[in-house]
Amino acid sequence: MDLAYLRAHPEQLPTFLTHQRIRETPVGGGDICAASRLTLDDGHSVFAKTWPERAQRPVPEGFFATEAAGLRWLREAGTVAVPEVLVALPDLLALEWIEPGEPSVDAAERFGRELAGLHRAGASAFGASWPGFIGALPADNTPHDGPWADWFARTRLLPYLRHSVDNQALDARAAGLVEEVVARIGEFGGEEPPARIHGDLWPGNLIWGADDRVWLVDPAAHGGHRETDLAQLALFGGPPHGARIMAAYDESWPLADGWRQRVPLHQLHLMLVHTALFGAAYRDSVVGLARATLSGAGRATVDG
Repeated sequence: MDLAYLRAHPEQLPTFLTHQRIRETPVGGGDICAASRLTLDDGHSVFAKTWPERAQRPVPEGFFATEAAGLRWLREAGTVAVPEVLVALPDLLALEWIEPGEPSVDAAERFGRELAGLHRAGASAFGASWPGFIGALPADNTPHDGPWADWFARTRLLPYLRHSVDNQALDARAAGLVEEVVARIGEFGGEEPPARIHGDLWPGNLIWGADDRVWLVDPAAHGGHRETDLAQLALFGGPPHGARIMAAYDESWPLADGWRQRVPLHQLHLMLVHTALFGAAYRDSVVGLARATLSGAGRATVDG
């Protein structure tokens, strides 16, 4: 199997893998899926993701189709680098292989400008035309005209709060703080039309390529608020040269007044997803972000 044959017959990839007709090398692929590098007969490499055999439940319906739709939608904007989707099957996703490189200032600044361009490409509504996932959890992508704050509270905060309470990751005190954020969400400002966003843009979902570009992978793509992507990018220590990314972004498309104070609000979504998926280890992060949102004391930035 070579790359041209794969493009023409993507449905054949599982058969070739089952019969060990393709060299397969395990690689890091995140917390949810098993990932591997496939080396084809013509020397091309492909990145493949599958639902792990160790999983206690079957792959959620539409899981890989959703990721493929999001990647294609981001790529259609023609701004930031996004891998080509080669195969999208119910149990498998295969993408163009991105050769990793070293982070550089030039790549960071280019990425900042390109991310602004992606967001400017916009969306017809909040949400998307395909079902959503964030990690292995469903995300409500039902298209909605806004306002953004109401949509964000209803679809990006409350479902994961409920899940986190149900699995006992959040106690009543922590849940009460998040509920107060939801009740007061209209006070925090920052209303904007829907942007075309990645939706899960923590630093681990960037690939610094050997081509000196930054590539986006593993999206939960939808029409959302551009500050959500930027706030998520600041999590877990932020990316290399983060200050240069932000400076280039703000130069290309200046952020609205008060965006720094809203960073904790936007980060709260992804931390609630973490308590929903991984449990009480992230409780303190949720509490801290909720308090920072309510106090207006959030000063998180993407530090380089």
